[in-house]
Amino acid sequence: MFKNFSKSQALQQRARKVMPLGVNSNFRYWGEGITPYMKKAKGSHLWDVDGNEYIDYRLGFGPIILGHAYDEVNQKVIEEIQQGTMAAMTTELEVEVMEKIVEMCPGVEMARLACSGTEATMHAIRVARAYTGREIILKFEGNYHGFQDYTLWSTYAPATAYGNRRNPIPIAASSGIPRVLGEKIITLAFNDFEGFERVMRSFGEQIAAVITEPCQGNCAAIEPLPGFLELIRQRTEEYGCVFILDEVKTGFRIAKGGAQEYYNLRPDLATYAKSLGNGYPVAAFGGKREIMSIIGDGVAHGGTYNNNKPGVAAAWATLTILQREPVMETIQQRGRRLMNGLKEIFEEAGWPAVVMGYPAMFSFAIGVEKVTCQRDWNNSDQDLYLRLVEAAIERGVMPDYDPREPWFLSYSHSEADIDRTLEVYADVVKSVRK
Repeated sequence: MFKNFSKSQALQQRARKVMPLGVNSNFRYWGEGITPYMKKAKGSHLWDVDGNEYIDYRLGFGPIILGHAYDEVNQKVIEEIQQGTMAAMTTELEVEVMEKIVEMCPGVEMARLACSGTEATMHAIRVARAYTGREIILKFEGNYHGFQDYTLWSTYAPATAYGNRRNPIPIAASSGIPRVLGEKIITLAFNDFEGFERVMRSFGEQIAAVITEPCQGNCAAIEPLPGFLELIRQRTEEYGCVFILDEVKTGFRIAKGGAQEYYNLRPDLATYAKSLGNGYPVAAFGGKREIMSIIGDGVAHGGTYNNNKPGVAAAWATLTILQREPVMETIQQRGRRLMNGLKEIFEEAGWPAVVMGYPAMFSFAIGVEKVTCQRDWNNSDQDLYLRLVEAAIERGVMPDYDPREPWFLSYSHSEADIDRTLEVYADVVKSVRK
């Protein structure tokens, strides 16, 4: 896959002596001898330790909305940390960040900071359970809501393990997750209108929260069918459940106000991270004032690093730029051209393929005509997808090696980047066909 890769291979062998798999997240491990190690990144490009250069469509799994090492963001961070990196006190900068979030996100009236998307979803679930006095959570197969045990169910397993669509089996995504937590989770296929209606009729009054991503951010960016998110909003209101919209990936990426703006949707709570800080560690959760106001009144939320100055400063700068510059419009135009170009390449090759998602965050599935949930996607040709990715990486274009992970675009991706990517994919499709 890599023409020159000796330094990455040596670094992996060194790292494996002190780190499981030689990485600090399982998703950064591609395999023995093929896991790349980064040297630097700037704008839309990334260089590995061997000096290989790539157009980067991974963008740190989505946080880089403006571009790697974006000068204005870095400068704001430098200015702020010179006055201290953190303190056991709240700063005015935090208040300004929360004011920007409330201004930009239609469904958010109050919010709190966290350090990661996992923490944001964990705290949102606690608040939902406290607010409703209920404990059961409903989530959808293939949706990822962080590495906390409450929702790491039916996320990465083969869809065949999930049982019958009418009566799904919650599958823990890891050893070490207490089995008893499976009694507090209900799972369903994404976009299953009938199944959702049936579950809500049976269990609606026992469900504390329905949590969902707007699209399946860890399963090829599968979009919601028209009316599905609206149905969730309607039924959760009817049964007194909290509707948690997990915008860790879509927030400040598919629109300035995220999926709430894009779909004109008002959840009860929403979670954010990734694009909020353009790569710095910062997250948030927020929503209706009535619900958020119970925090501190018998409901716990805290975190030593929640107000870490680098993350808060990066969020301030990132949101300021998103409000001021045509970031979304630029990504929309270039991402749409890339999506359409890839679709044309597959059509010319005679390959059935579904290109799905948004210009800022999309993917494709080969060998299928329709994809509405993880069970559909499971029938796509994932081996062919990986062969294309391997050939593209050889030529300097880097999507993620996991076919479930979407492609991401940033404000720094240029027209020339799009041209080169389409040129590479036209070439690799021809070479793979041979």
